[in-house]
Amino acid sequence: MTLITQPLATDSAAQSPAVLPATITPEELRRIALSGAEIAVVDVREGDAYINGGHISIAVELPLSELELKALALLPRRGITLAVTDDDGESLAPLAARRLAAIGYTDVRVLAGGLAGWVAAGFRLITGQHALSKALGEVIERRDHTPRITAEELRDRFAAGEEFVVFDTRPLDEFHFISLPEGIAAPGAELLHRVFDAVPSSQTPIVVNCAGRTRAIIGAQALINAGLPNPVVSLENGTAAWQLAGLAPVHGATREAARPSATGLTKAKEAQHRLAQRFGIVPLSPEQLTAFRNAADARTLYLYDIRTAGEFAAGHLPGSRHAAGGQLVQNTDRFIGTRQGRIVLIDDADLVRATITASWLLQLGLADVHVYPASPGELNETGPVDDPLPPLPAPAATIAPQALSRLLAGNHAVVIDLDPAEPYHRIRRHIPGARVGRRGTLAARLASLPDTIPVVLTSKDGRLAALAAADLHGATSRELLVLEGGTDGWIDAGLGFETGVDQLPLDPSEALPQPLTLDQRRAYFDSYVAWGHVIGEELAQDGLVQFPRFSP
Repeated sequence: MTLITQPLATDSAAQSPAVLPATITPEELRRIALSGAEIAVVDVREGDAYINGGHISIAVELPLSELELKALALLPRRGITLAVTDDDGESLAPLAARRLAAIGYTDVRVLAGGLAGWVAAGFRLITGQHALSKALGEVIERRDHTPRITAEELRDRFAAGEEFVVFDTRPLDEFHFISLPEGIAAPGAELLHRVFDAVPSSQTPIVVNCAGRTRAIIGAQALINAGLPNPVVSLENGTAAWQLAGLAPVHGATREAARPSATGLTKAKEAQHRLAQRFGIVPLSPEQLTAFRNAADARTLYLYDIRTAGEFAAGHLPGSRHAAGGQLVQNTDRFIGTRQGRIVLIDDADLVRATITASWLLQLGLADVHVYPASPGELNETGPVDDPLPPLPAPAATIAPQALSRLLAGNHAVVIDLDPAEPYHRIRRHIPGARVGRRGTLAARLASLPDTIPVVLTSKDGRLAALAAADLHGATSRELLVLEGGTDGWIDAGLGFETGVDQLPLDPSEALPQPLTLDQRRAYFDSYVAWGHVIGEELAQDGLVQFPRFSP
């Protein structure tokens, strides 16, 4: 790509419309995607445009406002061919391409005509968040006839005093936020690892639950695929269906399936062996892993440790990152930016969690998936690992939390909170009175604010705010400050904060999503179920993604 990159601190090449990125036609993009060559398609639109407005099936969401903060984790090889999409190929994609080039990507191309051009060429778009992962669940339920139970049927079984076990496959924070009565947390890949000690007998019925559909379907079918003798069903539409039926959920649940005993682990390893045989999963040797590492400049390599976060922090393979196995399947497009990359799942010697995760990534159509049994001696890095970041700009002017507090007490500053919306189960914390804004439109919104007092930018840790301040450097005469440490720094300083999503936006179109009413949730699930009925056929017509079937 013939872009002259500048240091990110100045970002002049990224901002200048005179630096024109290369383009790629819809036909060429489709040809490369079908050839098996490595390519990534990134959709840089903001808000819910990617989810509701439709996107290319193989595209991953990389909003322009957060691009520098997310790109390197999603796309670790900077020599990969990147196709950048927006609505029309002009509104956001050229700037995104320049920013990607500025942080070191060498082959960045804008999709000519954007998504409108893609559709005009006769190609399809699909809708939905994490659409391919959710589509896999819908296809699997119909193809494999995964058993299910309704919320009303489960309620009746509770009332009748029947013996059964309810496993919740969501991450622990989501489980703590809302769950079913008697639910036991067994997040994602931990389900097979821990199930054998958590059920009284091999005849005890098992109900697998999640927030909606996908993780429960995947979890239930995973146990069936592993040869579990117990009757297994998924709860149709999960905790959402439970609430829509007028049934009370539990908040703050803490019951968690215990780590496996020696006997339980033996049974889990037997199940792992059955899965490995069915899906053709063979462990990598240390020599093979070394060869993959040595080739990472020519072929994207993802090293994901799918053990628990605590195990990862206690010791992990250098260069690896943590990703809970269940979320890696549910939210694959948050972890894997190119479907042609190599994926190595790192686990203990038993490989139970890696194998069950690999089985689903293979069914998702990711062909180059491997498992690696790390020896204790190899797990010689400790602590959590942050997402990789390029050099970020140092804000020209900052303000300490206590100093900002004094300004706000006299109404002598306005605070703009640039953080995007949190997932439904996480409580948003914010500075009292902070207005919600978006990095990409901030320059246009500043005119609506009083020009006699400073504007203070904040975000969770201050990094997004620093990027926004760098964008505006030289473009405004206003006094612009970045809060040191961001909103977390404000809270850590012991200053008061508020929670919730009722912050006033700079522009109504950028307001935070509000909690859905009961009727809205019912309408949403009706549309979700209808989407599930057609997405398999839509993907078949699209032709870019196939979900292979593996013989039992």
